[in-house]
Parts: sequence; structure tokens; C-alpha cells
Amino acid sequence: MTVLDVLQSTTAYFKKRNIDSPRLNAEHLLAHSLGRTRMELYLEFERILEETELAPLRELVRRRGEGEPLQHLIGTVEFCGQVFLCDKRALVPRPETEELVELLIADCGLRNAERILDVGTGSGVIALSLAKKFPEAQVSAVDVSDDALALARENAARLGLNERVRFAKGSLLEEFHERFHVIVANLPYIAMQDRHTLSREVLHDPESALFAGENGDALIRALIEAAPSHLEPGGLLALEIGIGQSEGLMGLLTLKNYHDICPKNDYSGVTRFLFAQYG
Repeated sequence: MTVLDVLQSTTAYFKKRNIDSPRLNAEHLLAHSLGRTRMELYLEFERILEETELAPLRELVRRRGEGEPLQHLIGTVEFCGQVFLCDKRALVPRPETEELVELLIADCGLRNAERILDVGTGSGVIALSLAKKFPEAQVSAVDVSDDALALARENAARLGLNERVRFAKGSLLEEFHERFHVIVANLPYIAMQDRHTLSREVLHDPESALFAGENGDALIRALIEAAPSHLEPGGLLALEIGIGQSEGLMGLLTLKNYHDICPKNDYSGVTRFLFAQYG
């Protein structure tokens, strides 16, 4: 079989298995398996593949067809222009979280932030992206998972940021006594009762990174309540939230005396982010 034959047959298989973007998935897996870039594949369409090249690809295609995330299979994910390691130890970074970081970077006020904290850092993509963009800032990151923190530290080392980003194990803010100019969080926000609505891919993520209480917003609410004592006067709390949670969470922010509360939509029009200042 040629490279083109394999791409076409794999794309057809993924369509039958209801894999989103089947051709793109096929290209990523074949490129990864052959040690090529996707663009290089287009220069080799007529090349005949040996059985030694096809065997490992078949296993990857089988696992992807069963719903294992593409990012787990190739071991990396691109986020805000950087390549991060990605595996089952932490949540696969979502495009919405990339939007959250882009919104923070676009806010010129963040350029004066001396201390930034990423709560529930997972693979570290938020903390490391902000550290890369704002080299003068002191960036800290916390997570309850040893596995996630190990992955985040590996990503920090790959990006040359292991000396600049401080990682800590703990729940929310309990490990910190100082105040921050910015606290950002992409915490679990799915209700356990909504588990049946999730895709096969999402269910490969750690449950602790997905679910938070009966309504899905338990951890976000806890952070809103805890953050004031950890924010500098006028400090910013930036949150990624679940569908339908904005009204209740904005009410809590108001009740807890936050001000300049600003909801923002993601690219699909869902109110996905909340920004609020305190003090």
C-alpha cells in the first residue's frame, strides 16, 4: 500500500467509527508513525510502505478507532504555539482553555502582574504559556494529582521553564500564604450526572480533572470563596466554567464582593469564562 492508500483507508475506517476530523486524524497518526510531518506526507503519496511500517500504525489506528484521544497516541499537543507532552496523567488541553490564555495575554493589565497562580494546573499548559509570555512574572502552579504535577514538570523542563515556575501539590489555595496579582483556574466543571453525555475521548481523561460535585461547579465555588485572601488589592480572578454555570457563579462573585465582573464567550458562543477583580 502507498502512503495515499493508507491515508484513504484509515480515513474511511475513522468515518465508520464516528471519529471527528477523520482525515486529519489519519494524517497525524501516519506522520507520527513514520516520523514525518504532515506536510512531508504529501511529498510521499506514491511511496510504498513496508510491513514493518504498517504494523505499528495498525495498532494506533485500532486504539484511535476505540476512542483513545489522538493526543495520547502521539504523546503531544500544541497549545498557544508551544508543543507540550500529553498523556493520561492529566486532562487533554482544550481549545477553550487556549482561548482563556489568549484573553489573559491580550489584557495589557496582566503585563504588570508580578505574581501569577494557576490552580488545577494539570499538564501545566496555562502556567507555562503565561510564564513564556511574561518572563518577568513569578508563576506558581498547584494540583492535587502527583501524576499531573510530574507531567507539568516534564513540560516545564522541555520549555526551559523549570527554574521559573514553582509547582506545588495541594487542593486549591491551601498551600499558599502569599497574595497574587492574578489567579487563573481551569478546574473540573462537569456534573457527575452528566457523565453519559461525554465523548469516548473525554472519558479517557482522569475523572478528578472532569467532575466536581452534583452541579459541576463545587470546586469553582470553593475557589471564588477562598481567593479574596490570596489576591492583591485589585487582583484578577480568571475562570473557565461549564455550560449554564455563568449566572450562578456571577451571583456568587457579587455576593463575595468581587467587582468588574466580566463574562466572555468562547468561539462557539458559550459563556465559558469569568473575569472578576477583588479589593
